Amino acid sequence: MTMKSVLEETNKFLDHLGLIEEPFGVYYDNIKPENAFGPKPGIPLSRELEEQGEVDMQEVFKHFSCVIGNIWLARKKHRAAYISTEEYGCPGGVFYCSMMKPNVRFIEHYVTTGFSGTPLHGERFLPSPEAMRKFLDKVNPRKAPGKYCIFKPLSLFTDSEVPEFVIFFARPEVLTGLFIQTTFTTGDVDCVASPFGAGCTNIIAWPLFYKEQGIEKAILGGFDPSARKYMKTDELTFTVPWSLYKKMLAALPESMFSVDGEWTTVRKKVTRSANVWGEGNEAIPKR
Repeated sequence: MTMKSVLEETNKFLDHLGLIEEPFGVYYDNIKPENAFGPKPGIPLSRELEEQGEVDMQEVFKHFSCVIGNIWLARKKHRAAYISTEEYGCPGGVFYCSMMKPNVRFIEHYVTTGFSGTPLHGERFLPSPEAMRKFLDKVNPRKAPGKYCIFKPLSLFTDSEVPEFVIFFARPEVLTGLFIQTTFTTGDVDCVASPFGAGCTNIIAWPLFYKEQGIEKAILGGFDPSARKYMKTDELTFTVPWSLYKKMLAALPESMFSVDGEWTTVRKKVTRSANVWGEGNEAIPKR
């Protein structure tokens, strides 16, 4: 499928789903996109520098910039967002997006129980640094194939740019359609996973984890409390590998959207949900 045909089929899919906002694609490149949202350059950061005592985390956090936060701006302005090794913004995001390996040890304490004897109480998302280390060792993103990890609306991709994954931002009724279309396409009742992780972990690191194993798996995410401020109320993420997404589009003519079945009722709830959130009368953005 050409990008033009993918966009045409995506518009049909969005109409079926009742989703106004188009999905984002993510890819790696050595060229920073113009007019994109991303972090400012930070101080040098690495495990080696950390172990040598040469990283001041207070300085790192002075330029904190969340991956999901930059994507949130890109969503609102219909532009791109990025992260790089130098322009990292977040000591966790730079690892999850494959821009720095290994992770800094600081994050193992920051996300869990903090540092004993200090005011840093930790986020308490996992019970111990050891549990966090086990998670980081498992997800272990591959080395990035480009200088920048870039997220942008699917309609901004050219034929020479191929997204690795497609990311939807949606509420439960729309997610119902995404979930069932994934199972219908694959025939696999275990084709959607929702593992623990930061907001960016579930839109890039976990999808990469399964892709590296040759597994086409969709990832449901958005459960990171620290990233919720950059998402709509009741909204979650649904990330699909590019290869699977094209199959989902090809399967639309035979899917539940093509018959007068249960989706008809759900589709009415999609409209009611949009009206409740004041989105029912919005014009559909150009795609």
